[in-house]
Amino acid sequence: MRLTAFLSMAARVVIPKDYRYGTNRPWTAAAKRRNPPGKKRRKVFVEPIAAEDWPVFRGDTVEILAGKDKGKQGKVVQVFRHRNWVILGGLNTHYRYIGKTSDYRGTYIASEAPLLLRSVALVDPSDRKPTEVEWQFTEEGERVRVSVRTGRIIPKPIFERRDGIVPQQWKDGPKDTSPEDTLEKTYVPSLKTLEEEVMEKLGIQENRRHRQSYWY
Repeated sequence: MRLTAFLSMAARVVIPKDYRYGTNRPWTAAAKRRNPPGKKRRKVFVEPIAAEDWPVFRGDTVEILAGKDKGKQGKVVQVFRHRNWVILGGLNTHYRYIGKTSDYRGTYIASEAPLLLRSVALVDPSDRKPTEVEWQFTEEGERVRVSVRTGRIIPKPIFERRDGIVPQQWKDGPKDTSPEDTLEKTYVPSLKTLEEEVMEKLGIQENRRHRQSYWY
């Protein structure tokens, strides 16, 4: 087993069976405050959706079908598959105070609340209207999303990392290590010590040997 895989297994968070997922990651302090050890929370029933059948991804444009922002379109910024939630940037917002104390009223901020997956519909890029989608295979064997209403393929959004880099569009610069250099095997295993390898590299001959010692 590779060391990276072993370390990732050691750092993996163990989630209790009755854990109630929210918008915070399970290992954060906010999630631990909502799910303290020994506390039983009301079970939430979530419609099971297979990972390969999930229709909406981060970066997709969707339209809200119910709620105060019904009819508005926005981009998906977060996806929570354990609760069938999606968060749209700048939509379905609620306002609250944070940092409130006895002598300070706090800071008034706006935050996006999650929406159920059935409350949004994917927007067909051909006519900018909401549509249902289904997964189909192309002649090349690629699995794609197809609009039920128009029959057009809706491509997956381009994945963008948090630092703004798109891996598919990245071009190596003069200071970047090429994949060939990264995969090149330069280490030769040896039973020699570091001192012996240095002496061999420098051409130093050592004929002295340790005198035998006996322990009684």
